[in-house]
Amino acid sequence: MKILLVSPRTPDTFWSFKHALRFVSKRASMPPLGLLTVAALLPKTWELKLVDLNVERLRDADLLWADYVMIGAMLVQRESVREIVARCRALGKTVIAGGPLFTTGHEAFPEIEHFVLGEAEEVMPQLVADLEAGTLQPVYRAPRWPSLETLPVPRWDLIQLRRYVTMAVQFSRGCPFDCEFCDIIVMNGRVPRTKTPGQLVEELEALRRAGWNDMVFIVDDNFIGDRRRTRALLDALIEWRQRTRTRIGFLTEASVNLADDPALCRQMVAAGFKKVFVGIETPSMEALEECRKRQNHGRDLVAAVATLQRAGLEVMGGFIVGFDNDPPDIFRRQFEFIQRSGVATAMVGLLTALPQTRLWQRLKREGRLEAESSGNNTDAALNFRPKLSRDYLVAGYRELVCRLYEPGNYYQRIRTFLRNHRPAGPGRLPNRADLMAFVKSLWVLGVRHRGRLDYWRLLLGTLVKRPRQFPVAIELAILGYHFRCVASSV
Repeated sequence: MKILLVSPRTPDTFWSFKHALRFVSKRASMPPLGLLTVAALLPKTWELKLVDLNVERLRDADLLWADYVMIGAMLVQRESVREIVARCRALGKTVIAGGPLFTTGHEAFPEIEHFVLGEAEEVMPQLVADLEAGTLQPVYRAPRWPSLETLPVPRWDLIQLRRYVTMAVQFSRGCPFDCEFCDIIVMNGRVPRTKTPGQLVEELEALRRAGWNDMVFIVDDNFIGDRRRTRALLDALIEWRQRTRTRIGFLTEASVNLADDPALCRQMVAAGFKKVFVGIETPSMEALEECRKRQNHGRDLVAAVATLQRAGLEVMGGFIVGFDNDPPDIFRRQFEFIQRSGVATAMVGLLTALPQTRLWQRLKREGRLEAESSGNNTDAALNFRPKLSRDYLVAGYRELVCRLYEPGNYYQRIRTFLRNHRPAGPGRLPNRADLMAFVKSLWVLGVRHRGRLDYWRLLLGTLVKRPRQFPVAIELAILGYHFRCVASSV
């Protein structure tokens, strides 16, 4: 059996890091972990090929080679999916589609005949049997949220590691919180399920032996959803890093209440964590109450961010505007909050009602749901009727993101972060890719583009006052170029 696994193209968003990739001579930020995991669940005797449209073209020869084409997609990849499916149909190839895009909205794709809905692990044996028998069913629906303790190591051999900036692994699925706008609990539930520490270490060891020695994104819904198991994993990571002397570092996603646990923060830093993405959302307590973001409500969010930064973690923040309870001055308040917090990587989006979320269901009941969500958090369009003026929200959002990534404002946030940040342990020695990125930044950011004076001020000030943090300052300056390009196109 010949199976072609295809990862659709991701459009230009904050998360794509497209405009920063050329500095490091990479083609994509991360590989398609879902498809690599599915590939590991297929029989070892089958011939597999993976094409990631973010790093290479899909050729007709690839499609003609395959007996079946499997597509795994997120909401934001909808348009690329339609292009792939049209090519498959033209060549008479059967498509099997899975992933978040289809789990919450497969009815929108009548041109696709076969779906895997929900988490695929427990339906794969039946799918494999039906493929071999030639009796494919229209829909394979996961009967429950499966255990992760039997998952195999992803098929890293199907990709070229050097094409990516970071690798991706997963320890847990699910989040104990109940944010109204979030689709995690729709797809993965509120009870976190984890792999064993040994499983994740085995995956990381496979990456290390394949030659990977850089950052790894642990793509959990909430890394601290089950703190007892998180601590056990961190102990295992610390032992593994000491034993192998690897330079692999980590970033992940966690809720802001991580700041309430200094011991856990110290353990994460000791295990090699450098960054954490936190859903901060808004400084408006009324909006936090509206969306049931209760882990953020009633706390000093700027202080929480500073706590994580002082622990040695760079905080990347997610922010949202467009809640019913947003006051008219929300754009000013968001800007001031982000500047004060020193969250350099501030990913701000307009609120969107994702399919099947409680927000989507509420707006549908209220007759306010007007369109599908694009899944793109930089899409300056609302798919529902807001309480504030639509034109006011869209114009305010565009002005906010452009203002946040104006060079002077952005570099000021970097300086605030560097003042708060307390890096632990020896800094990572720069490699050849780091040095090349630095040289390219001197030309692109220091000579060609506006903001060059702010760039040189940041570099020289960091060299004089915080030389140990110089590599971090360069990395953030390069990321700022990407964010500025995205903001200008919103």
